[in-house]
Amino acid sequence: MTRRIFVLMALLGLMAATASAADDPRAVLQAAAKAMGATNLKTIQYSGAGFVAAVGQSYSLTDDWPRFEVTTYTKTIDYDSKSSREDYVRRQGNYPPRGGGFTPLIGEDHVLALLSGSYAWNMQGEKAVPQPGLYLAGLPVAELRQLDILLTPHGFLKAAMAANPTAVTQSLVGHSNEGLSGDGRKVTIVSFTALGKYKVNGTINDQNLVELVTTWLPNPVYGDMLYEWRYTDYKDFGGIKFPGVVHVHQGDPVLNPAHNIMEIKVSNVQSNVNVPAMPVPDAVQKATVPPERVDSTKLADGVWLLGGGSHNSVGVEFSDYVAVVEAPLNEARSLAVIDEVHRLVPSKQIRYVVNTHHHFDHSGGLRTYLSQGTTVVTSQQDRDYYLNVLFYPAPRTLLPDRLSTYYPMFMVSRRPAPIETVNQKYVLSDGVRTMDIYPVAGNPHAVGLLMAYLPKEKILVNADLYTPPAPGSEPPAGPNANMLALYQNMQRLQLDVAQHVPIHGRPGSNDDFLKIVGKSK
Repeated sequence: MTRRIFVLMALLGLMAATASAADDPRAVLQAAAKAMGATNLKTIQYSGAGFVAAVGQSYSLTDDWPRFEVTTYTKTIDYDSKSSREDYVRRQGNYPPRGGGFTPLIGEDHVLALLSGSYAWNMQGEKAVPQPGLYLAGLPVAELRQLDILLTPHGFLKAAMAANPTAVTQSLVGHSNEGLSGDGRKVTIVSFTALGKYKVNGTINDQNLVELVTTWLPNPVYGDMLYEWRYTDYKDFGGIKFPGVVHVHQGDPVLNPAHNIMEIKVSNVQSNVNVPAMPVPDAVQKATVPPERVDSTKLADGVWLLGGGSHNSVGVEFSDYVAVVEAPLNEARSLAVIDEVHRLVPSKQIRYVVNTHHHFDHSGGLRTYLSQGTTVVTSQQDRDYYLNVLFYPAPRTLLPDRLSTYYPMFMVSRRPAPIETVNQKYVLSDGVRTMDIYPVAGNPHAVGLLMAYLPKEKILVNADLYTPPAPGSEPPAGPNANMLALYQNMQRLQLDVAQHVPIHGRPGSNDDFLKIVGKSK
């Protein structure tokens, strides 16, 4: 009987604590603001060092995002003006120079990213570079930087107080994870909606410290992608409590090995620093996102370069269908390419789309083709990942697309998704034209990377290995590892190449390529 009374009292106590937090989340926020010194905080600047990573550019599906060492990092935030200045220097450091993005990084790269209200820009020397576009083809860069302010510990408290927050208190159980332990301790999770659409959850521990803030970002590959900031090792910096370690995730750490995007070990924090006014340059105010445009260029009879943006596709006409090499970026880009292919070849369907590799910027538009029944040709290594992550037809609340909205017939009828995989070689042919698709063995860019070769036209299509120099520009001083890998595979497969067609940039001759890699016919 005593045991039953004890259990009942414990349950009533837990219910009372939960109800109290739910009834008055502002009391929780005010206690945290007092403990952390946020009540009268107008500006903050924190500095340190650590790493950043290239999201969506993992070398393989079992690797994390490729990292860069950050030697100096400073972030300054003005909460009232909703402005920020992120200033850091990165280099390759001791991290393996493989994967996509900007790796391997030669020398040091200075990044200066600015935000003033709804305007975002970077500085390259004295030049302001507007950032009106989309981060990972999902949300405007300015919107992401606004989110980053309110995901900081003190920014979260201020944003939650200004919103209509709710809260729940619970006990944590389980193992320690990156400095956050279970041990039955109680935390309160305060939730609110930011910027009209992003659900933000902030975990406040029993010491009134913000230790975890999460939201979700729209992403063409992951869908609603977890965005998580973890705060540990709090210290007192002149009356302001701030984490000694800031660790950030993009991507689910349970479902996908790739998720760590930043860690800064904080060495200095200054509160209420003088932040000079940040006028928005005219070029930034006037910058707009250009409409999606596809410029087609004939490479040979029935073969077109589909350019007009940062990434190309290649359209190839066969006797009774069309194949497209690469579906980059997102659905908007894919729809524009599909429309252009239908204009060029109005009487034939796109039966195949060839995907060179899994990096976000090269696979983000695949779902659009799959939604209309186009067969995806990809590497053997990527098949299960695509089925379980990229092509999973769950609702996408932040960035709905055709696959999630219309749930195509092949999935309704439980037929397998139309995916063909490449092991050693895959051939598309109608008896007259042939396209051979090969893995690029030994390349340092991505496991399972494919290239497409048209033997009759002597055209080789590659992604991220070689981009011919622009007319009038200086050729590279020498070949990098990606170029050498491409050359070695051309030799291994005995490909007779006349023209290189890259997914980035303009086509070029094989003679120019051979000069760059220091070879000759």
